Amino acid sequence: MLRVGVAGASGRMGRALLEAATTTEGIALGAALDVAGSPFVGRDAGELAAGAKGVKVVADLAQGLAACDVLVDFTRPEGTLAHVAACRAAKKKIVIGTTGLEPAQVERIREAARDIAIVMAPNMSVGVNVALKLVELAARALGPDYDVEVFEMHHKLKVDAPSGTALRLGEVAAKARATSLEKDGVFARHGVTGERRAGTLGFSVARGGDVVGDHTVFFASAGERIEITHRATSRTNFAQGALRAARFLESRAPGLYGMEDVLGLR
Repeated sequence: MLRVGVAGASGRMGRALLEAATTTEGIALGAALDVAGSPFVGRDAGELAAGAKGVKVVADLAQGLAACDVLVDFTRPEGTLAHVAACRAAKKKIVIGTTGLEPAQVERIREAARDIAIVMAPNMSVGVNVALKLVELAARALGPDYDVEVFEMHHKLKVDAPSGTALRLGEVAAKARATSLEKDGVFARHGVTGERRAGTLGFSVARGGDVVGDHTVFFASAGERIEITHRATSRTNFAQGALRAARFLESRAPGLYGMEDVLGLR
């Protein structure tokens, strides 16, 4: 039985992970972690997710890691880096779904992956990762005559933009067209922008309400348009994907893996 620890247990994603960890065959909830000062620390995790009853919410990272084999982390970049360092020291594996990581922070995670097995992905949804593969195929087959635009919408509490998933969709399309977002990404349009420059990949962002996550990649050319869309209606799919990643890590050597590895899409 794989014992999973959930970081950020009191958050919306944390609660979805607690529920999934207690209802997924072959997985047991080993630890529920939350930040020091959280009103849930010291209380039963069953208050956050009914199935998690009997596991106490703790703030002591070492204590939590001792009770699990794999930590699942959907928190904030600073917290994630602290969790990665603790997992490295304790020789524990970790699944990272945190977004908004800076390049230097990703490099620190890569360094930790020399010693422990890590799955890191901006979106753990199985459907999103299949969509990424479809975007790669479309971008390669359609070629430069098709303009690429990425749209995303999330709930009003999301703090980073574009979303990590939107950026990943753009990165996949750019790589398939032998370019990069650094070179051809367009992240803002306002006023008199002039005509669209050929070869660019545009991004647009919307925030509002309780939208879990909508992403669409448009391939537009003269006379036709192809749209690859994924809409998440709950966080359950992310949680199930994360647990699938945790099971993948169970037998893996140290290294940095993505959902492509978990799903066999490489």
